[in-house]
Amino acid sequence: MMIELHGCDTPNGHKVAILLAELELAGVGLEHSTTKYNLLEGRHLEADFAQINPNRRLPAIVDHAPAGGGEPVAVFESGAILLYLAEKTGRFLPTDTRKRAQALSWLFWQMASLGPQHGQAHHFLRYAPEPPQYAVNRYTKEAYRLFDVLEGRLSQVDYLAGEYSIADMAVWPWVRASRAIDMDVSQWPALKRWFDRVGAREAVKRYGEVPKDHPAQARHMKLSPEQWSVLFGEKMWDAAKG
Repeated sequence: MMIELHGCDTPNGHKVAILLAELELAGVGLEHSTTKYNLLEGRHLEADFAQINPNRRLPAIVDHAPAGGGEPVAVFESGAILLYLAEKTGRFLPTDTRKRAQALSWLFWQMASLGPQHGQAHHFLRYAPEPPQYAVNRYTKEAYRLFDVLEGRLSQVDYLAGEYSIADMAVWPWVRASRAIDMDVSQWPALKRWFDRVGAREAVKRYGEVPKDHPAQARHMKLSPEQWSVLFGEKMWDAAKG
């Protein structure tokens, strides 16, 4: 076993699964195994997982055959994992200086803007039992603004870095997830063309969708007190204390 993937059916989890599949289909497959977590169960909060990711979030990987040998290397944060695997294999990260800069810029844009802001929109629109209207308006407007930013870029290029890269893999699952907060990607023509183009890739078709019977398919998530504690409450907070 080379790469040990600790994954989940979330946009961040799908990013890494897509890259591993793309590498396999490109003939540069990394031997890997996958442990799939159900976030509602809370196994990611257990002490053993903290040895891999002290933040106790998913996904994370352990590379048992790192460059230069030696002890296994643990990597957490989905953007860091994408960058680590792209550099390890020399694939899906442009070598041209300008395209590489674009790939990294859009990757970090997704990590700093698209993911967090859409994540807040998901929380208040889908999870909060009594969502405050200010928060709903704030994050819904920001979710739309970020799609406007994507529309501007994708009106100029076929892929975010000018060629298909880890930046597209990072952004695509979050665009797909926007349907759960009632955003219709067809309102942005260039974004829709890109979404369909990336979505037609075999790796994305295999690992970019949430299973139909998965709880996260629900428009409004009704959590038990235990599940709320795991995702947003005491169990999550206590785990961080060690």
